[in-house]
Amino acid sequence: MKYPDILERFLSYVKIDTQSSDASETFPSTAKQKDLAARLKPELEALGLQDVQITPWGYVLATWPTNQKHKVPAIALIAHLDTSPDVSGTGVEPKLHANYQGQDLVLSASDNLVLKTEENPLLRQMTGKTIITASGNTLLGADDKAGIAEIMDALTYLAEHPETPRPNIKVVFTPDEETGRGVEHITAFEIGAQFGYTVDGEHLGEIEDETFCADSLEIIISGINVHPGMAKGKMVNALKIAARIIEKLPKNTLAPETTEKREGYVHPHQISGNVETATIKFLIRDFTVKGLKKSEKLIQKITAKAIAQFPGAKSEIKVSESYRNMKVILDKYPDVLAKAEQAVAMAGLKAERASIRGGTDGARLCFMGLPTPNLFTGGHNFHSKQEWIALEDMRKASEVLVNLMKIWAAE
Repeated sequence: MKYPDILERFLSYVKIDTQSSDASETFPSTAKQKDLAARLKPELEALGLQDVQITPWGYVLATWPTNQKHKVPAIALIAHLDTSPDVSGTGVEPKLHANYQGQDLVLSASDNLVLKTEENPLLRQMTGKTIITASGNTLLGADDKAGIAEIMDALTYLAEHPETPRPNIKVVFTPDEETGRGVEHITAFEIGAQFGYTVDGEHLGEIEDETFCADSLEIIISGINVHPGMAKGKMVNALKIAARIIEKLPKNTLAPETTEKREGYVHPHQISGNVETATIKFLIRDFTVKGLKKSEKLIQKITAKAIAQFPGAKSEIKVSESYRNMKVILDKYPDVLAKAEQAVAMAGLKAERASIRGGTDGARLCFMGLPTPNLFTGGHNFHSKQEWIALEDMRKASEVLVNLMKIWAAE
C-alpha cells in the first residue's frame, strides 16, 4: 500500500479549518476541529494502529503495540488539532517556494504582505529548501498541523519498515491547545504512557524543557448607566474605567511587545462591555510563580486606584491557573530529555535545549503524571499570516521521531 508523504499530508491538513475560540464555553470550543479528527482516524487505522477512536470530547487516540519481545515502555506522541483563535484559519491556501534562494517572499501583493529576511534571519539559512507559507490572508497552520504531519510520517516509516524497533506507542491529538484547555478532558491514565513528547516546537533541533507559568486574569467592572442626556453627576462609565486601567499598565516593560527571553508579561487580550459593565481579560506569564503573583498584584493595585477615581464603581478580579513551568517536573526525569537529544544527534542535528515563551499541552501533562517535553516542528512565526516552515525541516522532525522510537525500544 502506498501511503501519502509528509508534504501531501501537511497540505491536506492545513486546508481544514480548525480554528479554536476563546469565547466559547463548549469543548471542543469549535466543532470544526472534529473535521480534522475525522480525517486522521482512518489514516491511523490504515497504518495498522489499534484502538483508534475519537472520544466524545474530540480527542484522537490510538495505540500501536511494540514489536519487541523484551519489556519496553509506552511513549505518547502528542500534537494538537486546533489553530490560533487570533488569526483566521478559513480558506488556507498554502504556497510552495521551491529552491529558496534567500530573497524576501511576497505572500500577498494586494495587501503588501512580505516575509522579509531582515525580520526573519533564519530564512537566510534555508537556501535550497522548499519554504511553505500561506497566501497572506490566513495563518498557515503549521502550529500544529506540522506536528501532526510529522507524527503521521514517522508512523508511516515504521509501518513501511516493520523491522524497525519501536516501543509501545500511544498517539494523542488534542483539541483546544491554543485556548489553554487541551488536556482538560483527558487523564494520564487514559493516555496510558509512561512518558510523552509534544511535537509543537519551532527551530530545527530544539528540545523545549521549560515553559512559562501561566494564569488568566479577568477584571469585571460595574458602572452606573443612565440616559446620557440626564447623566451629569450620575453616570459612571465602565468602559472609561477599563480604558483607564489599560492606560496605566507599564509601557516599556511587562508587555509582549517589549519583553523577550526570560522576561514575563501582562497582556490584555480582550475587552468587552458597555457603560454599565465592562470586562478585561489578561494573560499573565512568567517563568516563576513568584513573578506571576507579582504581576497579578500590580494589576490589582492599578485596578483599585482606577476604581477609586470613579465614585460608585465596583470591580471584581478573578484569577485562574492555566499551567505551570514543566521544568519543575522534567528535571526529575533526565532520561526523557537525554533520549530526545540522542535522537536529534542521530539525525545529524545539534540538539539545543530551549525555554518556551508560551506553553504546550505537555506543561499540564507533566503535572498530571506524564513527563512530556516539547520537540521542534521546524515552524516559525506561529499565530501569524507570516507563518512559514521548510519541508526539509519537517522531514528532519519525522526522522527524529523515528530515532526516538528506536531508542526507547532498546533493551
